[in-house]
Amino acid sequence: MTALVTRRKVIAGVAATSAALAMPGSVLAAPTAHEVRIKRFAFVPDRIQVRVGDTVRWINEDLAPHTATAESFDWDTGEIVRNQSAEVIVTAEMDTQYFCVFHPHMKGAIELV
Repeated sequence: MTALVTRRKVIAGVAATSAALAMPGSVLAAPTAHEVRIKRFAFVPDRIQVRVGDTVRWINEDLAPHTATAESFDWDTGEIVRNQSAEVIVTAEMDTQYFCVFHPHMKGAIELV
């Protein structure tokens, strides 16, 4: 016996697929780029929520050079000079606490959701 494919079934299938793809946290959701500004010797925001596969980009708006460096030194952006940026792709294993090597009082955190 063959199943009858109706227009209504096709539309319902397309709607269900679209809803699943648009759901936050969906396995099929595209990676997101997040920006952290460096200004007045602070990471702004100092805490961000990201998913594995997302990109975090630090943009230096200060006169002084900065870094975003994992507390464990597992990852590092290298020196970021004024009006430049550097980025890191988020992995499940990465250290989520970071600081600036040049200015250790500057701290930030990446929260995996």
